[in-house]
Amino acid sequence: MAVEKLKKEDTFAMRKRLIGQSCKLFYSDDPVKILRARGQYLFDENGKKYLDCISNVHHVGHCHPNVTKAAAAQMELLNTNTRFLHDNMVLYADRLASTLPDKLCVFYFVNSGSEANDLALRLAQQYTQHRDVIVLDHAYHGHLMSLIDISPYKFRKLAGQKKWVHVAPLPDTYRGTYREDHPNPGQAYADKVKDLIDEVHGKGRKICAFFAESLPSVGGQIILPQGYSAKVAEYVHAAGGVFVADEVQTGFGRVGSHFWAFQLQGGFCPDIVTMGKPMGNGHPLACVATTAEIAGAFTANGVEYFNTFGGNPVSCAIGLAVLDVIEEEDLRGNATRVGAHLKELLANLQARHEIIGDVRGVGLFVGIDLVTDRDKRTPATKTAAWVVKRLKMDHQICVSTDGPWESVLKFKPPMCFSLEDAELVVQCIDRILTDMTANDLRLEKEDI
Repeated sequence: MAVEKLKKEDTFAMRKRLIGQSCKLFYSDDPVKILRARGQYLFDENGKKYLDCISNVHHVGHCHPNVTKAAAAQMELLNTNTRFLHDNMVLYADRLASTLPDKLCVFYFVNSGSEANDLALRLAQQYTQHRDVIVLDHAYHGHLMSLIDISPYKFRKLAGQKKWVHVAPLPDTYRGTYREDHPNPGQAYADKVKDLIDEVHGKGRKICAFFAESLPSVGGQIILPQGYSAKVAEYVHAAGGVFVADEVQTGFGRVGSHFWAFQLQGGFCPDIVTMGKPMGNGHPLACVATTAEIAGAFTANGVEYFNTFGGNPVSCAIGLAVLDVIEEEDLRGNATRVGAHLKELLANLQARHEIIGDVRGVGLFVGIDLVTDRDKRTPATKTAAWVVKRLKMDHQICVSTDGPWESVLKFKPPMCFSLEDAELVVQCIDRILTDMTANDLRLEKEDI
């Protein structure tokens, strides 16, 4: 049966009527209806092309032919319950193992980053026989109830902080307590975690895990200071806990120089790594990697872990194809080259526009922190929203904001993002900010 084609306004009306209104749209006042995509481009119902700087899920590019062919070929053969033996799961686990430190050698396949983080929490609690978790301020780890509980970004708007959850300062060297002029911000922020552990122990409680994104994204595209993770791991291990690295946003070569963002911290190795979004290039595929010791404790509890679709033949065929494309098209190299060029262009822009307070990032994980006052580093929230709106309306470029005040323009595009794409985006941002200055537009003072 042919699928009925709806007019955009009808689709919008039906969505408002049928879909829960907490499921938000990009550009909610004038959403974009996308009918097809390829590479780093989206196309609406009229064939208009948009440059996608948002979709870090579509890691190797929208609808990559090698990935879609692998999916279709496996679908024609078999897709079944994961209790049957099949080559794809073990071959894919073996490929993932080759990208990770040797001690991370046991894999659990699931369907989403939220599932992966929920399972990581279970693994940590079973292994340590403790419950309390330390997380970073402004963190977001997923939409399940267990993860809302350890996501300050969410729980502060809901029921509040649980007694077993403890929040450490975000190691932000731009806005945080210890900034870029501090001689060793990594040590200083890690010591804050140690203070928190001592406080928890003083209450007669015990630490299960330190849970953190390797590069905090919702927190504002934060780059952790060097030495931070290793020192935190030392303190957490001494307290009987484990270190969980959430790579759902940042894994699979997005940082360019390394396959995993936690590797930016030198020889540091977490005890559990969670991965998701980019794994399946838009197909629901996620994973938890851990040590044999932690996996053994999970098995020893006598309760079977079963996931009907996690690691099914089609998902793993897609995962293998994604790994092939990353390697064959040198997407890590591309992330390094394009990301460096983008940061250089943005630094030049920063020199001309006072509203750009900070440019930070690594590879194709980049943030522009907008401020109304460079000295006070006051977030320019409304201006950031205006830039996002103008980029979409005037230039067909899709960008979004993040950070505690939604004042950071974030870039996590598909990994095929090009040098020309980077130049176009910066030219358009320059034009928008120049027009604002020329028209003396002061959004933070309600000009609009």
